[in-house]
Amino acid sequence: MGKLELNKKKKKDALFTTAFELFTTKGLAKTTISDIVDQAGVAKGTFYLYFKDKYDVRNKLISHKTGELFYHAHEALARTDICDFEEQVHFIVDYILTELDRDHTLLLFISKNLSWGIFKGAFEEKMPDEDYHFYQSYLDMLSKSRATYENPELLLFTIIELVGSSCYSCILYQQPVPLVQYRPYLHASITAIMKTFEATPA
Repeated sequence: MGKLELNKKKKKDALFTTAFELFTTKGLAKTTISDIVDQAGVAKGTFYLYFKDKYDVRNKLISHKTGELFYHAHEALARTDICDFEEQVHFIVDYILTELDRDHTLLLFISKNLSWGIFKGAFEEKMPDEDYHFYQSYLDMLSKSRATYENPELLLFTIIELVGSSCYSCILYQQPVPLVQYRPYLHASITAIMKTFEATPA
């Protein structure tokens, strides 16, 4: 990456970092574009090089933060010797739950704003190495699976919806039970979902 590209990335990262801080402290409604650029130390024109408005930066920030979570989970998975696809899915889920349990601000931000349409943006979000794409990584893992699954995108959607909706209260409010008690049931449900999506041998 050349000096010009590095400088662009630095400015975009500064806008992302500042927007996340302001959105999670002041709230989206009370945050202005002027607030973001002033605190990030960039010109307002630079903001419009990357984003249409503050709602656009919010949506892209959700994709970016979500993509980062999966990227780091993938990195952690690569340091293991787990080869089975189902076990890989369980590992990634556990990794992400641990991170969200550690960072409640991130959990609140993602949970309040995430929709499937926005999440799909994370599929193509370029991560720090500029080569990693979460969805392609997911498909690569799936291609090595001993089992064949129907509709891989719907399988992913179902697991993510289950994890996101059911763990929010367990992490933030310890309701109906703390996350540590809920994890075994969650993993059993994921296993059942994956079994449902298995293709019937011809």
